[in-house]
Amino acid sequence: MLIGVLNSVLGMHLTILAASGRTGLALTRQALERGHVVTAIARDPSRIALDHPNLSKVAGDVSAPLNIDADSVVLSGLGTDRAGVLLDGAKAVVAAGPSRIIWLGAYGTGASAEAAGEGAAVLWKVMGDRIPDKVAADNTVLAAGGTVFHAGVLSDEPASPGRTVGLDAAPPFDLSAKISRETVAAAMLDEAENPRFPGTVALPLPG
Repeated sequence: MLIGVLNSVLGMHLTILAASGRTGLALTRQALERGHVVTAIARDPSRIALDHPNLSKVAGDVSAPLNIDADSVVLSGLGTDRAGVLLDGAKAVVAAGPSRIIWLGAYGTGASAEAAGEGAAVLWKVMGDRIPDKVAADNTVLAAGGTVFHAGVLSDEPASPGRTVGLDAAPPFDLSAKISRETVAAAMLDEAENPRFPGTVALPLPG
């Protein structure tokens, strides 16, 4: 019984969206370290600075249909400074029909806005018209049964111990409480291997 569980976890096929970005690279590297087979999608695959026998690099753009295997779990590190890209990406991933979707969003937007409280107002100053795009993308993924990780302020620090909670245990938004991309990537991969928050928002937290 245990052997079967380990094989199902360690032998997963994961598709990483926006794999050349900072979060996408962390997801890709950690997934390979965990023994998974990874298809890494980026507009320019040459920017995916990793090589591994279990890694396939594929060119893809969310403005066009994506070719994703039905048995694959998609993890997205997609981010943008232009409104519309995130919703395009969410629609493309959902239309491709993977087995599950794990999506990166922003704490204090959409479903987590009330839990985050007044401190999240700073996001409107930083993200502006991109927030409705983020919310629409999140809702598209949630409606398809996916998990959306609402992370706080991201840093490029090394991975550190973290925990994942639901909105019922969400702390107020704290601009100074940064969490590393490596820690967020680890939390998203944990969810891929052991689903705890399907169809809802999860919060990766430091410590």
